[in-house]
Amino acid sequence: MKWLESNLVVIFWSVIFGEVMGYIGGTLEQMTWEPLKIGVSMAVVAVIAVNGITLLSRDDQASSEK
Repeated sequence: MKWLESNLVVIFWSVIFGEVMGYIGGTLEQMTWEPLKIGVSMAVVAVIAVNGITLLSRDDQASSEK
């Protein structure tokens, strides 16, 4: 259950930060702001990054304990 809760928090904050950065970047570059596309892409990238870092650190801890 802890894994699910942590991923939900990551998804929530990545969507919030992605929307803010997308809005600011779109305004500075005078591009259209597409909130759904930005939110989904940031959520996917954040979940992959966080779970990848967790898996890599777990493998590193297991190899250092041997």
